[in-house]
Amino acid sequence: MKKILPLLALAATLTACGTDKAEPTNPATNASTQVPGRKNFGAKGVITPLPAIMIATYDSNGNPDVMMAAWGGQCGPNHICFNLSEHKTTENLRLKKAFTVSFASKDNVAQSDYFGIVSANDVPDKVKRSGFSATKSPNVDAPIINEYPLTLECRVIEMEQTSLGEARVVGEIVNMSAEAAVLDEAGNVDLGKLQPIVFDSSRNIYRAVGDSVGQAWGSGKKYQ
Repeated sequence: MKKILPLLALAATLTACGTDKAEPTNPATNASTQVPGRKNFGAKGVITPLPAIMIATYDSNGNPDVMMAAWGGQCGPNHICFNLSEHKTTENLRLKKAFTVSFASKDNVAQSDYFGIVSANDVPDKVKRSGFSATKSPNVDAPIINEYPLTLECRVIEMEQTSLGEARVVGEIVNMSAEAAVLDEAGNVDLGKLQPIVFDSSRNIYRAVGDSVGQAWGSGKKYQ
């Protein structure tokens, strides 16, 4: 589990990364004070990298749904926290109190992006249309998307409306499963093999995670 936690800890909340597109801020109309030697962007923020998280749920008819989301984060040893506006996924979470989280990768970027573009309210069979398939999780009432090799099975332990009009969801991870193809020789998840993509909000593009550039809690010891 420790191998995947840094990926989930990239941010503190989760917001839909689908049809809603961020509008660029015009610095000329923003009240921010100019920072010397830099270009001001006003209230627009870029937190990077943002994981492309795939949230899968069942609806009342047992149809699997998947949405892509970003700005997500770990909020405890085995917990995920995110905010969602009203989506089919939000409705399903209230109903089933369960979901799975997988990670879009370099190999399935087109299908994953499709899940962020199209709502299950309009296309109930969008998982099938993408060519993907689902298997019911043995641990929670949510689907495992077979084409994603790494999946976290979660149950909803908190869900409340925020002052921003969004649903704040806290999920507890009850199991993580991964295919052998994304494991290293020691049996740990290898992100270099998984090649998850991240959302670059500065340019609205996806980038792949790959090379190791340092050792966590190790590279900085030279300054001690």
